[in-house]
Amino acid sequence: MKDAFGAPQSLLVLGGTSEIALATARRLIALRTRRVWLAGRPSPALDAAAAELRGRGADVRTVEFDALDSASHEVALGKVFAEGDVDVVLMAFGVLGDQARDEEEPMAAVRVAQTNYTGAVSAGLVCAGALQAQGHGSLVVLSSVAGERARRADFIYGSSKAGLDAFAQGLGDALQGTGVQVMVVRPGFVRTRATAGRPEQPLATGPDEVAEAIVTGLRRRSETVWVPGSLRVVMAALRHVPRPLFRRLPV
Repeated sequence: MKDAFGAPQSLLVLGGTSEIALATARRLIALRTRRVWLAGRPSPALDAAAAELRGRGADVRTVEFDALDSASHEVALGKVFAEGDVDVVLMAFGVLGDQARDEEEPMAAVRVAQTNYTGAVSAGLVCAGALQAQGHGSLVVLSSVAGERARRADFIYGSSKAGLDAFAQGLGDALQGTGVQVMVVRPGFVRTRATAGRPEQPLATGPDEVAEAIVTGLRRRSETVWVPGSLRVVMAALRHVPRPLFRRLPV
């Protein structure tokens, strides 16, 4: 449950080495979050992330989680909820893929889709069910503006995020009145290890800016968060640009 100051006391991160997720965890720990679960594939990076957050005063545990192994999600995540209530679940796993390679190697494209969409549907439903059973909590889904409209440059990744975004919106509607909030976060280009070496896009942000928007959105119980906020207007305009013209835009 949230404490007397309205801050969540517990956090489950799916994608425990995500730079955005860890930046969010640091902010929540500073706001009195005391128990953190980092879910991901076992690795030195996951262990280092847990150690760093422990140094900030939180009780941090790791749990083995593989987005591609949907059959294991119910058991793996059930272990977390069996330890006590979870106030916030942050679904932050995903892969960008390589558009040129993925077009030539269909199975590589399938891996992007299975990670970003199929794995998220499985994990999202497991967590939503557990949050509903406890009667409260927030599910934060890290989507992307890439899902707003398919672009030639990244339509495989974008289509997977479009599916995720639609799923999360529908799940939020299904959970109305249960005490469970679903918040969809749509950042633009974020400077992370995953995007290193890629051309930077307009309105680029960093993990800390996205994390701040997530924490603010949780406090306001927002359903959708754009990062930066100006992207809401930009994408509203781009959504209605005729396709022949859209193909020629440098977006």
